[in-house]
Amino acid sequence: MTTQAARTRNDIKIIDCDTHIVEPYDLWTSRVSPKYRSQVPQVRWDEERQQDVWYMPDRPLMAAAAGAAMAGWHQYPPNRPPRLTDADPATYDVTARLKRMDEYGIWAQVLYPNIAGFGGGLYATMPDPNLRLEATRAYNDWLAEYTAVAPERFVLNCSVPFWDVPESVREIRRCHALGHRGILFSSHPNKHGQPYIADRHWDPIWEVCSELEMPVNFHIGGSGVGDFGVNYEGNGASVNYAISSALLFMSNANAIVDTIFAGICDRFPTLQFVSVESGVGWVPFQLEAMDWQWQATGLHESLPDRMLPSEYFKRQFYTTFWFERGTLQSSIEQLGADRILFETDFPHPTSMSPGPASPAVRPDTYIDEVMGVLPEDQLRMILHDNAAALYKVG
Repeated sequence: MTTQAARTRNDIKIIDCDTHIVEPYDLWTSRVSPKYRSQVPQVRWDEERQQDVWYMPDRPLMAAAAGAAMAGWHQYPPNRPPRLTDADPATYDVTARLKRMDEYGIWAQVLYPNIAGFGGGLYATMPDPNLRLEATRAYNDWLAEYTAVAPERFVLNCSVPFWDVPESVREIRRCHALGHRGILFSSHPNKHGQPYIADRHWDPIWEVCSELEMPVNFHIGGSGVGDFGVNYEGNGASVNYAISSALLFMSNANAIVDTIFAGICDRFPTLQFVSVESGVGWVPFQLEAMDWQWQATGLHESLPDRMLPSEYFKRQFYTTFWFERGTLQSSIEQLGADRILFETDFPHPTSMSPGPASPAVRPDTYIDEVMGVLPEDQLRMILHDNAAALYKVG
């Protein structure tokens, strides 16, 4: 990157559109009603695994307590810090996190959860309906309190009690008043005994999000990652971890296809969607495949008032990218720079967090090396302008 381009980057308030918040051990036990405290996620030391593990209440969850706090960790995954206190404080302490953001040249971060699932699916497994709602609200309230030290530097996305649509609408309105800018949603609610995402059952949620201008965020793995790392045992744990990670990035294809083909974008033309942590290089092919099948099955004739699927994407979908090096420019040409967001995935294993067991480079270094060839207007769109307009931040 030229010196002039580097100065341009330094002038941009970079918005990191996918980072994760590492939840404190007492998030739910300290917030739900006393009668429920034994039933919510809580941490205990697992002697066999030699690490802190989340349980609910006696069932071990897949996520180790410090499993998400991998930034700068000295071992390759699936190894992880045994306790949260062994991890870099910037992965869980908000003051340390802000300092790291300053160090990396990041102005604001969009925050996503870990323990309850990227689509909030864990709440749906709680047997008591009141507990489900309390636990969901507990996370949403805690997130607002955690970021209160510098609210202008964080974008909050609320979990919703999707098993109850009227309650979801109420919670979205409540969280909007708290400062949340978007919602989390699963691309496969049917895996939790709910209607398919294509069903008009969900229209009240899309309607309130349209009204409040809150984007719907589909994070990869938002339908659950219970089988993550499960594959042929002979591969070994590290190979199976790598396989699951590589495939997970493209798991949002159905979120894009189902949402567009079901007519959701047609019925709610101002509603915006984000495919989070999914990368960008595969998306142009997916759009081309969608357009081909739209015409190959005669949908352009039977639904003549509908646009091509790719046109809905370019009007209402965003996708995020980070470590890709060979696909960005071609993707911009095919999708448009106004549909792409930058992310780092901090502090997950694939994040832009250099360390002894990571091939990552710092976000500012990566931007200099990979994005320095872009025209200034495209650089500003991807690093700031798109996200600022989407999430209504400075």
